Amino acid sequence: MIAYDEGALLRKVVVCPPGLAFCGVEANELAAHNFHATIEAAAALEQHRLLRELLASCGAEVIVLEEPPGKPNAVFVQDVAVGTASGFIRMRMGLLTRQGEVAWMAEALAARGIPEIGRIEAPGTAEGGDVILAGDVAFVGLSGRTNAEGVRQLSVLLGKLGYAVRVIPVPAPSLHLGGVMSVIGPHQILAVNGVLPEGLSKGFDVVSLSRRDFISGNVITLGAGEVIAEQLNGPAITALTRAGVRVHVLNLFEFVKGGGGPSCLILPLARGE
Repeated sequence: MIAYDEGALLRKVVVCPPGLAFCGVEANELAAHNFHATIEAAAALEQHRLLRELLASCGAEVIVLEEPPGKPNAVFVQDVAVGTASGFIRMRMGLLTRQGEVAWMAEALAARGIPEIGRIEAPGTAEGGDVILAGDVAFVGLSGRTNAEGVRQLSVLLGKLGYAVRVIPVPAPSLHLGGVMSVIGPHQILAVNGVLPEGLSKGFDVVSLSRRDFISGNVITLGAGEVIAEQLNGPAITALTRAGVRVHVLNLFEFVKGGGGPSCLILPLARGE
């Protein structure tokens, strides 16, 4: 039975505050880690602290993991696993420098009694930012990080859980599907214009926005009609507010510099009343 919907109340998440690795990426290392600029450590620490505080104030249990040595992208915990009502699916990263993060997260989840219910095997690659679970529908992105074999394996695993899988090609420059769309409530989606091919949005109301950058469609959904958005994502903030969605605006720019949006910073483990 499906009991996990990204549009439902957020109850438990994993986060990884920025550490020496994230804050210490040098200018000559940016491309290898998909960073766009070097990080201001004090700002990153404060921005992540405020995010954790907001998540907790909205009722979510926040599990904090320590950054693994030498893994600057570990702060983007969404990508290394996919949480479901039955347990987690272990991903296989599409970015070479992120290898090793998956085992770190799997060990942390297993230590908390969360079972592994499947994994992506070579030659497949798949990252959690390309998986959006919306009721009984699983949107899966075919991207530069999630290849066709990864999509095939995800489709099998999610199909066994009862999800109807809808595959969506992810347009550049977005790395993941989560950069161009988010579930913002039961049967409601935020999406950049042109992302959803005809028919793939069936059953959902879509809040549309013009494309701006690689995280235009990226928000954290706290529950039906309540989200967190990055402060510079004006088009999404405006569109969501007009649609009656309550938007919590945070400065998460240090993480945008690191190549991620708000939802990249959390790995949801439990949703629902």
